[in-house]
Amino acid sequence: MPDTIHLSSQELESSLSTLVERGVTEFTLQDEVILSHKGRLLHFLQAFAERAPDVFLTLPIDAAVLDMDIAKAAGNLFCSLEIPLAGTAKGGAYLFDKKFYAKRAAMLNTMGLVFGFTMDFACAAGDSVKAFRDRLDFAVSLYPNHIDFPQLENNCDAPAKPSATFSTQDIRSVKETAFACQVFYSAGRAVTWFSSILSTLKMNASTFFRDFAEWQRVNNCGFSFGWKLDTARHTEIERMQLSFLQFKLEEKNKAALFPVASDIVRLNGALSRCYGEDEESTIDLNYNPDDLLSPASLNIAAFAENAFIESCRVHIFADSDGVTYRLVQ
Repeated sequence: MPDTIHLSSQELESSLSTLVERGVTEFTLQDEVILSHKGRLLHFLQAFAERAPDVFLTLPIDAAVLDMDIAKAAGNLFCSLEIPLAGTAKGGAYLFDKKFYAKRAAMLNTMGLVFGFTMDFACAAGDSVKAFRDRLDFAVSLYPNHIDFPQLENNCDAPAKPSATFSTQDIRSVKETAFACQVFYSAGRAVTWFSSILSTLKMNASTFFRDFAEWQRVNNCGFSFGWKLDTARHTEIERMQLSFLQFKLEEKNKAALFPVASDIVRLNGALSRCYGEDEESTIDLNYNPDDLLSPASLNIAAFAENAFIESCRVHIFADSDGVTYRLVQ
């Protein structure tokens, strides 16, 4: 794993120019004084771009602070924006502004920025399992790169607490669903193809993750079994994804679509590992990779009906222009 550094505000700016010299590959900004003030944050992002342009920056930022100026500054960096996705308690009700978050996400997606959401549950008055599932469905619909749930960690500052609307059993169930999301969607790097899978299965995201959590329980790799996500390789998670997708497609009487789904998952997975871990690989596909990466693959059923089966072997590698692939004999 790459190194991650945490510095106090006093050390911060003076240390930026030495990050590369010290072998730092990742930097997480946690100074609330900077993060909560647009002017200070813009100054920091400019300084970071000048002094440490090749260091990966994790930027936890409230959606209320995030605007076009901040997004443009982040666009000059190698970074990920981490945005809390939460509502507020008012009069015993839990209020959540979907329009507010949808605008921010649309801006980030239009600009091609990497961003993720952090979500909580059973923290605010009025929150419920139904409200959590609704938030999760909404979050996935905004195409975040990942979704994280800090309450799954033992040292969380805001642990979930039982209430009149969120029982102890509810919390246990939601934790398993949240963990399933972190495994399948976030660690599984599923953002590019997940909506196609949901559409094919005619499922919403929260139901999908609840089913995957049940599959994990049966296969002894779920949250309650203490399965360690932080030590799992992406190839291991990909095998879990494929096994579960085959099961769900068979359950929905759509087993004939699995070769397409498998190709999409494996090709995108191999490309992501080449990009993220510099891992070259060669995979066997049922369809041409150009077709699998085209808009036509967004509708898996139509793709399976209309695309030519073209069994091929594909080598994924990186060259001077970035990650690419070629057909091999």
